[in-house]
Amino acid sequence: MQKIVTNIWYTDNAAEAAVEWYLTLFDDAKVTSTIPYVEDEHGTVGNAMVVNFDLAGQSFTAINGDDSAKHDHAMSLLINCDTQDEVDRLWDAFLANGGSEIQCGWIADKWGVNWQVWPTEADQYVGGPDKESAVRAVKAMYAMKKIDLQALKTAYEGG
Repeated sequence: MQKIVTNIWYTDNAAEAAVEWYLTLFDDAKVTSTIPYVEDEHGTVGNAMVVNFDLAGQSFTAINGDDSAKHDHAMSLLINCDTQDEVDRLWDAFLANGGSEIQCGWIADKWGVNWQVWPTEADQYVGGPDKESAVRAVKAMYAMKKIDLQALKTAYEGG
């Protein structure tokens, strides 16, 4: 069992729908358990109160709650991508399902959960050993919503 698990709060009984959609994004995703409401003070008896699930080997808990808590990008889920194609596929999937672009690789899904879709190769440009080159890459990143790996590389190399 994973010692620390990210718990994501959903309003409007959206936990199951959100998890079902997240499962379509990753090949190795699965629901591990569901805990139903057993009383009707906070939800309908039998409906999911909690959905435990795994994405890419990481455990999460989705909980149906009231609207007292809101998501913002101060806490986000980082998806390390191996290629620009993976970045594009995930970014497009978030947008097609009602998501909204933020900036610098951040995107909110339709439930307001914030994600970072990041090509791991970008680290060598925005954090590269040549400070002037890295500054150019970071400035290029600040102008982006979806990360464009080739544009970061071009900026790093002085283009």
